[in-house]
Amino acid sequence: MGPADVEAVWRIESARIVSALTRFTGDFGLAEDAAQEAVAEALVAWPLDPPANPAGWLKATARRRAIDAIRRRTALRDRYALLAADAEAEDEADPDRIDDDVLALMFVSCHPVLSPEARVALTLRVVGGLTSEEIARAFLVPVPTVQARITRGKKTIAAAGVPFELPPPAERRERLGGVLSVLYVIFTEGSTATSGDRLLRPDVAYEAIRLARTLAALLPDEPEVHGLLALCELTAARFPARTGADGAPILLEDQDRRRWDFSAIKRGLAALAKASVRGLGPYGLQAAIAATHASAASVEATDWDRIVVLYEALGRVAPSPVVELNRAVAVAMASGPAEGLAIVDELVATDRLPGSHLVPTVRGELLTRLGRRREARAELELAARLCANQRERSVLVRKAAALD
Repeated sequence: MGPADVEAVWRIESARIVSALTRFTGDFGLAEDAAQEAVAEALVAWPLDPPANPAGWLKATARRRAIDAIRRRTALRDRYALLAADAEAEDEADPDRIDDDVLALMFVSCHPVLSPEARVALTLRVVGGLTSEEIARAFLVPVPTVQARITRGKKTIAAAGVPFELPPPAERRERLGGVLSVLYVIFTEGSTATSGDRLLRPDVAYEAIRLARTLAALLPDEPEVHGLLALCELTAARFPARTGADGAPILLEDQDRRRWDFSAIKRGLAALAKASVRGLGPYGLQAAIAATHASAASVEATDWDRIVVLYEALGRVAPSPVVELNRAVAVAMASGPAEGLAIVDELVATDRLPGSHLVPTVRGELLTRLGRRREARAELELAARLCANQRERSVLVRKAAALD
């Protein structure tokens, strides 16, 4: 068994291993460190002596590393005695506990005491099983920056005395929003990278989907969990058609919809149905918008009036300038570019998205449709200067040049 085998087992089992160790040790940082040491040992040992039960090997080795660390802490001898007990008997006595452990791990890694950046890094590291190098590559930051975020995050959790447990029912719904927002940030970065030379980072997006599926399985009665999962599935369904062979972006109106992933659309629609049981929340509403696109044969055949209504509803429950900008696009498609431009001009007047390339991008598109070519070119050139993603920038530059 080689490094790829170790990585595959770790990616599947890491959350269970770290969460079980955290429950036994009461120390989130120690548990994660011990698990990483077990992976390092597996990389050396497995090629020489492949284990019959790789997941069990990792768990047992990580437990031994945790025991070794605790033995060195004289103040924690009582915990060492607890850890040295027969862990397998405990697991069998409470077979459902492991799911609670993974869920608790999600809530700890997304705890409000952490910065947003630390929540993302810790979630990908301890729940997703990604290495610091993989996280750094996903978000285009230096590896030491990711390592520092993870280290600070673990120290912050320890200093705050964050317990390894599920939040009380009264707090769980509120805290769940934080967990969902972290998964949404991870997926969004994968679906449209904020910077760099790639439009998509599918590995990052699919990791967010995997985590969302795990969360949906652990909290099957939470509609917004299914709403987020539906949004991710329906958005990812378009990935195969969003870029050409050279990685260049393909706009929605030019995509070959036959290349969309219809299995993902089916999964997304099923999740949306579960999200709709008690009325749609913010993620569910975004998923409903994505579902409207997914069910249309073309841009022209899309039910833009429905999308406008959905954006209006989203603006009431989760108002933001980005939602308003997207509503402007939908209004322009449903009622004409002049009406959409009025909404965008209001955003410009109130400076609600300063420094964003999105406003001049949309404004340039609408001015083009209105025949105001010189103004449109200026907006698209501004958008290109503000855009950090090289692939998106190239599209903007090309559109501006076409208006000569």
